[in-house]
Amino acid sequence: MSDVTILLQRAAADDRSAIDELFALLYDDLNRMARARLRENRPLTLLDTTSLAHEAYLRLRNAQRIDIESRARFLAYVAQVLRSIIVDFARRRSAARRGGGQVQIPLGTDLADGPSDADGEVELVDDALQVLEQSDPRLRHVIEMRYFGGMTDGEIAEALGVTPRTVGRDLARARLLLSIELKS
Repeated sequence: MSDVTILLQRAAADDRSAIDELFALLYDDLNRMARARLRENRPLTLLDTTSLAHEAYLRLRNAQRIDIESRARFLAYVAQVLRSIIVDFARRRSAARRGGGQVQIPLGTDLADGPSDADGEVELVDDALQVLEQSDPRLRHVIEMRYFGGMTDGEIAEALGVTPRTVGRDLARARLLLSIELKS
């Protein structure tokens, strides 16, 4: 059994120190996943790699229970956590930008058209992923692992128990369904 598997078993048995050890052991993987996510979509968030990886650790540390049996499945779970962090961050920024509940007074100037609404884009993608999950949950997982976790086809295949070729087909299908959903 690998060190990761042993730590995951300890975490499943509510050994909180196992999460700390797991984080230390997989820190480079978490950083790589965070870096991949931020590199592809830098304008979508002001988060940096370290803060995203550490926020993921805090969420994992505060999870009620982590009952995952393999490294690949754990990294898939981390991809889901990264997505959640980015979407939550974008929603908070978007709410603050809209005044956080304050009454809005339009200025009637061209300045309102200036900066793009990157946070709104993150929210639209998240909404589309929720629709995708209703039609095929595995497709949502594949998208999360690829785009929010930066995982390779092989890593995704291992996490889902399918072949890399199936992952490739799932990605193509998910992209098509997401593009349709985002256009509507």
